[in-house]
Order: sequence, then C-alpha cells, then structure tokens
Amino acid sequence: MATVLLTGAGGGIGRAAALGLARAGWHCVLVDADAQALQRLEALWPAEAERPLGLVADLTDAARIERLGQEIPPLDALINNAGLSAGGTEATSAPDDGTAARLLALNLSAPARMVQACAPRLRPGARVVNVASGAGLRAIPWRGLYSPSKAGLIAQGRALAQARPDWTVTTLAPGFVRTELVQRLIDGGRLNPAQAVSKIPMGRMAEPEDMAEALCFLAGADARVLTGQLLVLDGGSSICGGSQPLPPCAHAPLPLEAPLQPHCEAVREAQWQAALDEWARSHADRAGIQSYPAVIDGRALDAPPGAQLDAVLDAARRFRARHAALASLTLLLPRPAARLPWELAGDAEAARMLVATLAAEWGAHGLRINALELQPGLAPDGCLPLLGYMAGARAQFLTGQVLRPGAGAAER
Repeated sequence: MATVLLTGAGGGIGRAAALGLARAGWHCVLVDADAQALQRLEALWPAEAERPLGLVADLTDAARIERLGQEIPPLDALINNAGLSAGGTEATSAPDDGTAARLLALNLSAPARMVQACAPRLRPGARVVNVASGAGLRAIPWRGLYSPSKAGLIAQGRALAQARPDWTVTTLAPGFVRTELVQRLIDGGRLNPAQAVSKIPMGRMAEPEDMAEALCFLAGADARVLTGQLLVLDGGSSICGGSQPLPPCAHAPLPLEAPLQPHCEAVREAQWQAALDEWARSHADRAGIQSYPAVIDGRALDAPPGAQLDAVLDAARRFRARHAALASLTLLLPRPAARLPWELAGDAEAARMLVATLAAEWGAHGLRINALELQPGLAPDGCLPLLGYMAGARAQFLTGQVLRPGAGAAER
C-alpha cells in the first residue's frame, strides 16, 4: 500500500484530497495544526480504507517540522498543501502580530523544510506536490504577501525538480475554490459570487473535489511525465483577459466519476495512432448515457511550419460543430521548431493563444480545450494516464492550458 503525507489536511482542499486518496487505496499521514479538524476528518473516513495517522503540527515552527521527520513512516508521496492567506493588508504593511512573517513561514519556508525533513523517508521515485495558487501567476492586491509567497513556491518547485531528478516534483495552482472559508465570505456578504464567477471562463467556482482529483493524480506514479511543471487548475481565469464579464455556465458539471468516452482524430504518427486507438477501445465498454465525450486531435502534428494555427482552428471548428456542451478537446501539438524563418516565428504562439481564446469563449457551455506539446521521442504509453485525467470528467475545471509532458526530463 502506497503512503502519502498531506499537510493542511483538516479542511477545504486538504480534507477533500485526504478522502479521495483514502478511497483510492492510499495509506494517509495527515498533518494539521488543528487537532479538532483532524478528528472531524477521521470521523468521515471511508470504512473500507486503512485508518490514517494523524499528526498535529504547527508548520511555522521549524523545530516541529524537524521532529515530524522522526514520526512518519516511509513515504511514496508528500503533498505540501498547508497555507495561509491574508486579507485587507498592503504588501508593505507590518502588523504587530507577525502575520506577514507567519504567512511566509507557512507558505514558502515550510514546504522546503518538509521536503528536507521527509527526504530520508521518501522512497525511490517518490512524488512531491506543492500546492501554490493562481495568485502566484498574477498579483492579487491587498492580500499582504500572499502572491509573492505563492510565486516563490512555484519557483521553488521547479528548482527542486532540477535538484532531485530521481523524484517527480509538480506544483498545483488552484483558482477560485468554494471552500468553507469562501462560503463564509459569501454568506457574510463579503464576496459576491456572481462577480467572482464572471472572471472564470468555465462559469463556476471549483469545488474542493476538483482539486482533490488533481492531487490524487499528481501524487501517483503516472505524474512522472509532468515533473518540474505547473498544473494550473483555475477554470481558465489565468489565461483570460478582456473587460467584459463572462457568463455563468449554463450546464452543471457531470459527476467526477463519469466514464470517459474518447475519440481520436487525425493522429497519423504510427506509434501514437496505435496507442491511442487501443486506449480509446479500452474505454468503449464503459461508455453510457452519463459519459464524458473527449476528442484527442493530432492534425497539428502534421502541419508544416507556418500552418499550425490553421490546423488548430480546423480542429476547433470540427469539435464545436459536433459538441454543444460538456465535452473536451485535447490537441496534440509539436514542440516549437528551434530555428524558423522570422516570418513564420509567430505561428506556434498564435496557435497557443487560440487555445486560450477558445477556452474563454467555450466555458459557459461546459466545453474545455487544452493541449499537450509533445517532446521528440516521447513514448505515448506514459502520457495515456495524463490524457485520461485531463480529457475526462475529473478535470472539468482544467481549460486553456498547454502542458509539456516529458519536458522536465528533456531539459535536465
């Protein structure tokens, strides 16, 4: 049985992730500063799952983190989820209660200290997942040092992946998630949900379970193709600009467990064609009324230099003509050519911006678009689990992203 340590397990994303990991068969080591929150979580524990090991720890205390390293069993995965936000303060403010120092200690220093403390307990091939935030990609004002701390955590994850190529290191950047804290802000009139949703192409907030599904994937061995990378799970808000509010989604998302119904188009490279055809057939017997349709389109792989934008536009038009709502399109893109005539140099970037534009335009219909940029020589088998996650119902808040499987290994 694989073992995972999860910090910040007592509520919100952490609690949903803990329950998801338990249902998936993990033995869980749960860490939180709130002993009562851990007790409430253990009361919800699935009957069929192995009982967790709960450890109370304030992760702003470096000495307590060091002792944690002596209290834990061997680990297959470490998820640094604990974090602290701040509201209503300027970045340069210095409150007497030490809030800024505590925020930096928990959001930026604690993940590094946890890795150092747990390193002797991490098994070969272990996975380390840091939970950052969309606030690390774009500045959120009047949140104290929250955005700087999360930007630092994203960079820290990239550096750790380079320093420890024997591990799989990834970072999750959630967007707006309807946690208990967010719900209290809504109930108290301090947050207008319609205004928040108007900035999200998918037209809804995420639920903690959306993030839990991502963490379950990233904690597993199948995440190897994403080492050193950032998974932005924000409903497309980070790739969407414009001054017009976006409409709410007209369709409730399908259940996360809805079976995948994949269909592959225009994939002509022999190895990928054979693997994807077999993969699609393996899902055919599970398809049903509540299936989640997903198209994998490879026509851009065969596009000559300067024609990738046209290929992506063709794939998008075909997809949109066949799917009105609640489906995904995943494009297979080639790695950008190292040397091109300058006249053609903008084509690939234009194609990627089209992915972002369509994500913003399609979100209200529950339609998603993402892309995989394939590295030379990348075998398809390692990517199929990633495709199964990102194209399916478990990733219904993932849109507008271009992921680069295998890029971390290729760049070392």
